[in-house]
Amino acid sequence: MDPSGVCQPLNMGGKAFVFPKESENSFVILTAQPTKPLKAFTVCLRVYTDLTRDYSLFSYATKTQDNEILLFMGKTGMYSVSVGGADVFFKPPESSAPTHYCATWESSSGIVELWVDGKPMVRKSLKRGHSLGAEASIILGQEQDAYTGGFDKNQSLVGDIGDVNMWDHVLSLEEISTVYAGGTFSPNVLNWRALRYQMSGEVFVKRQLWP
Repeated sequence: MDPSGVCQPLNMGGKAFVFPKESENSFVILTAQPTKPLKAFTVCLRVYTDLTRDYSLFSYATKTQDNEILLFMGKTGMYSVSVGGADVFFKPPESSAPTHYCATWESSSGIVELWVDGKPMVRKSLKRGHSLGAEASIILGQEQDAYTGGFDKNQSLVGDIGDVNMWDHVLSLEEISTVYAGGTFSPNVLNWRALRYQMSGEVFVKRQLWP
């Protein structure tokens, strides 16, 4: 670990972050590789939880916009993808098993896609022409209502999260299918196999519960 408290890049293959209980101070900070604004992204991750209330999957905040990117599950079973503070909603099939998600967005068209276990939901659109702010605070396990803070334990994740990867472009259908099956395509924003992170509160790194 370097003097700033951030780990050197670690290969998290076969591992997961475990959030064992509801908390307002347990989370993981991820350090992104580039610092330039983004005109597109793909975020993929796996989650295992039995929560029936709201919870956050992935929170990317800047100093001017706390929901620059947000992947969030509502208690009604609706998932929201937020870009630049605007939201679109998806109704994926229910699942109690570890679930794989990929969310994509591109500025040129504003098109947002959510893929659940390798299957696409209906395409939607928001924030066409927007540019995602750089120097973001990226948090797993909590939703940021302010830059690096504003946490609510009633929106915290209880469960496991892993295989978190992020690209600065939209992956193709074939590439997302490969990522769902366990492959990678050189993630250049967040790379699960070369991850810089810092844990806070009661979070553990354990063997993943999925193949």
